[in-house]
Amino acid sequence: MNEKLILSLLDRFSVGDVVELILDDGDLHLSLRKESAIRAAGAAIPASPNAPVLPVSNTVPEVKAQDGATPAVHLGLSVGKAEDTITSPIVAVFYASPAPENPPFVTVGSRVKKGDTLCILEAMKMMNRLEAEFDCEILAVLVSSGEGVEYEQPLFTVKRL
Repeated sequence: MNEKLILSLLDRFSVGDVVELILDDGDLHLSLRKESAIRAAGAAIPASPNAPVLPVSNTVPEVKAQDGATPAVHLGLSVGKAEDTITSPIVAVFYASPAPENPPFVTVGSRVKKGDTLCILEAMKMMNRLEAEFDCEILAVLVSSGEGVEYEQPLFTVKRL
């Protein structure tokens, strides 16, 4: 991708209605977000009919669901010394349980195995299971069910087992 095209994208992004742009092109990864995009949890940003449509690529790898199962998403992870933080890999709505009448997938003190479901993240009417990538104990659940979450927002504090 040439410098002229990147500068053109930056110029259009800065004056346009688009609030977030993520572009992956080979070795180039460009991620832009306007400060106006940071909003209160759960608040919606109305789509502007005049907003330009730019080709973007999803930073979360697509996972094919089998037998009608909810697709899983890769979790973000911030590695610490004694604790790890599991972050949201996407902008979504956080659900602690599969249905309001069901108990949460995990609570403080829960011990989970690699592959266990931690929560559901709803994005664009798609329910995505967030699965543990390692065995761990839940030390804190940092968001409430039904709350909107941002990309890389901390969801859980965990201790590796």
